[in-house]
Amino acid sequence: MAQRVLVVDDDRTVSDVVCRYLEHAGYRVEHVGDGAAALAAVAAAPPQLVVLDVMLPVLDGLEVCRRLRQRPDAVPIVMLTARGDEADRILGLQLGADDYLSKPFSPRELVLRVRSVLRRAGGEPAPAAPAVLADGGLVVETGARVARLHGRELALTLREFDLLAFLLRHPGRAFHRAELLDRVWGWRFGDQSTVTVHVRRLREKVEADPADPRRIVTVWGVGYRYEPTGG
Repeated sequence: MAQRVLVVDDDRTVSDVVCRYLEHAGYRVEHVGDGAAALAAVAAAPPQLVVLDVMLPVLDGLEVCRRLRQRPDAVPIVMLTARGDEADRILGLQLGADDYLSKPFSPRELVLRVRSVLRRAGGEPAPAAPAVLADGGLVVETGARVARLHGRELALTLREFDLLAFLLRHPGRAFHRAELLDRVWGWRFGDQSTVTVHVRRLREKVEADPADPRRIVTVWGVGYRYEPTGG
């Protein structure tokens, strides 16, 4: 059965183009034009992914994203932001969006981003990757896409999970932000602040003191490194 995508955008011209391209790519598409309708649609029948504009009537996209992230199913979210509106983009990532595109954008690129996020959501394991990664009370089951810290399951977005699993697979190695953007997001170009925001969110979930991280450490002038804690 085709995967279902909910498009939330009040600009009829944009939404018509987005829906047409997604349908042509084989997705079942539903469209709503405001934030309250988006929440109602997800509550009635959760889609596989939400394409969510920031500027919406009734409830804006950032508030919709925040409320969707309170749901246990963690539906993937691709946000659409106005070009140059970096504050909205960063806040969207902080609230848990899995990807974003700045308007105006190529509909073909949006389809590729949607496909990439859904592929990761499907939990396709890398052939040579271990099924379970563990360090000092942190356990990541890559097949089940479940992460636990001292037995407590962590509420991670798709990108947060992928980033944590990637770093755990390469303990002690420093990665540039551009390299993480390529290896985890699959982007050969893009805003490297995306990586910074996701690292900050991960630290809030896996570090005893996010202000003094011991697991995901900053390598000044380079990027980040996962430092094994032992166990």
